[in-house]
Amino acid sequence: MQLGVSLEPPRWPTGAAGLVLRTALRAEQLGLDYLLASDHLLHSEGGAVLDPLTLLSAVAGATSRIRLATSILALPYRHPLTVAQQAAGLDVLSGGRFALGVGTGWDPAEFAALGLDVRQRGARTDEALAVLRALWNGAPVDFEGRFTTLAKAVPATAPRAKGGPDIWVGGQSDAALRRALRFGDGWHGGVSTPEQVHEVRGRLDAFGEQVDRDPGDLMLSSVCFVVPPGFEPAVPLPGEPLGGPGASTAQLVDALGRLGSAGLSLVSLWMPLDALQLNDALDWVATELLGQLRAVEPAE
Repeated sequence: MQLGVSLEPPRWPTGAAGLVLRTALRAEQLGLDYLLASDHLLHSEGGAVLDPLTLLSAVAGATSRIRLATSILALPYRHPLTVAQQAAGLDVLSGGRFALGVGTGWDPAEFAALGLDVRQRGARTDEALAVLRALWNGAPVDFEGRFTTLAKAVPATAPRAKGGPDIWVGGQSDAALRRALRFGDGWHGGVSTPEQVHEVRGRLDAFGEQVDRDPGDLMLSSVCFVVPPGFEPAVPLPGEPLGGPGASTAQLVDALGRLGSAGLSLVSLWMPLDALQLNDALDWVATELLGQLRAVEPAE
């Protein structure tokens, strides 16, 4: 199982460019597998919540090995042609290290600020995914949809390979799981126990029969919330913590191992810490979690 971290504390301080890139480089040097960035348009009081595609483009230029993903990009906020162009550019600049994690978005205030109807978010996401797949196929695209019209459109930037970067579809509703099977290379959720993983896999198996897709083709990944032992959170955890409240390092290692056995290929840790604590927290992740996890993995 791979281990990633969210490159996003509750807030980056204003003027944090150097700190952001030092943190990304530290994660790569320590052997972590992924850096992930989330998507917010509002609620930036007290610091900077950085646009994920902008952030990951800067990180792509500063790193050489670690993989990058949005976790997740709210697809209805942007025209799919714009997303196709930006994601293909990041795919090229990163040397194929980028995965596009997408979802419907959820915040009514952000939809209202964009002049969008939040009730249409599912339909917009489905249509945008169909457009992305068509645009990355290489041929000029004619598309007449509910929200998008294209005539012989070809993005200015082609992805490195036909089909474009991997798409991870986020969400745990029935509609989201069907969407992952229809359009995705992976599913990206918020599960933190083996029981929750098994429940999602069972639902994917059932829906796979309906859409004629083998769920085994999907990479399964999740974001888990963690406060490292000895650290103080800057904000409350937004969900159930991995391993339970106050979990020890040993309990966290055990919880991660169980998630891997249940079928997750990647766990991304979101740590609600002050940005200045992230490098120390990454050292703990690499030595105490990643080191122990890899020590018990069977040799190939």
